[in-house]
Amino acid sequence: MEGNVHSVSQPSKLSESNHTITETNRSSMRVYQVWKGSNKFFCGGRLIFGPDVRSMALTVCLILVPIILFVVFVTPKLATEFSHRFASLIMGITVTFTTYVIFLLLFTSGRDPGIVPRSAHPPEPDDDAGSSTYSSDWMGSQHNSSSLPPTKDVLVNGIIVKVKYCHTCMLYRPPRCSHCSICNNCVDRFDHHCPWVGQCIGKRNYRFFFMFVSSTTVLCLFVFSFCWVNLKKTMNAYECNLWKAVMRSPVSGILIIYTFIAAWFVGGLTTFHMYLICTNQTTYENFRYRYDKKANPYNHGCARNIVEIFFSSIPKSKNNFRAIVKQNSTVFSSLSLGQVSTPAKTSVDLETGRKRQGVVEEELEDILSEIGSVRNLERCGTQPMHSSFGDRKVNWELNYDMQTVSTEFGMDYGYPNREKVQEYH
Repeated sequence: MEGNVHSVSQPSKLSESNHTITETNRSSMRVYQVWKGSNKFFCGGRLIFGPDVRSMALTVCLILVPIILFVVFVTPKLATEFSHRFASLIMGITVTFTTYVIFLLLFTSGRDPGIVPRSAHPPEPDDDAGSSTYSSDWMGSQHNSSSLPPTKDVLVNGIIVKVKYCHTCMLYRPPRCSHCSICNNCVDRFDHHCPWVGQCIGKRNYRFFFMFVSSTTVLCLFVFSFCWVNLKKTMNAYECNLWKAVMRSPVSGILIIYTFIAAWFVGGLTTFHMYLICTNQTTYENFRYRYDKKANPYNHGCARNIVEIFFSSIPKSKNNFRAIVKQNSTVFSSLSLGQVSTPAKTSVDLETGRKRQGVVEEELEDILSEIGSVRNLERCGTQPMHSSFGDRKVNWELNYDMQTVSTEFGMDYGYPNREKVQEYH
């Protein structure tokens, strides 16, 4: 059996299955299809939502259902108590403003909130040695020169700010950036993850989020006011008390209670975020750092803070989700074995162009381990543990694939690597 392994000549090209997968993925795989975050993509990667995008459907229902009740049951009564032109104006304003609120919700939820792209490999410690200050605790406990410190100091408007290293994205987060555990992305100027819109709130959608919350508050107060007007007119028309007026127009009473509760909720959010805007804070910073007890390096005064949020240009997305992914042969060979290699385990350094032999060996060992698992599954079937013609055929095909991968990596395959495979079994 071992003699057969050594007698196989190294192939000069990929196997037919690997070649097919390579050609298919090179022509069709896009960034959003291999995205490592938890986001949901629609319209071919043009719309990006959070993993809890279904909660947005609940938010839409909470907005549309009371508006439909108001238009169907309340505005016709206003038409009898006022002129039809006035009632039509109220209905038109309601429908237009509701449409505006729904669009703001989509702008908030369906766009890139400011995701910082992941790094293909960790930064070199020497790259930041001249511009960063590492903590003395880390320096005292540092034994491996290749390890990265958990934090480093950067200067923001004359104030030292600590930035953390993200092990998931393999980069030092920019100031005001944080990793969202729900979306599994680092988001620039991270404010919070909002379950009501099913998306992170960050640098690129915070403006739309505030406009959505504040506009919803105005819509609630609008419906609340005209429901009271309807009840008041009913009381005057029938010369009855409030309870009898509610009995004549129960939808008005229900909407008054509903919009009162909703206005407290979204109105409270509007007030809180107005305070954050005037002081140039995020929700994450307000709860974690408490800038009222120390200097806020981002506060430029109320007027400049408002201009920064509402009148500054929104930066372009750092991600092109529809771009074609240029994957190396390692990814496609792993796909043929039912295993997807991550971009973090790239075999070629994109900056220097030199091969990372250690990473390549690790990928090869993973593939060989997978092959060993396949061989064990074959042995667990109806075939005997040792030699048979069927086993020899399967083993020859598997070793042929191993020879293919070894040829692409420029590595030798033989007994030394077989001993490594046995360690994984």
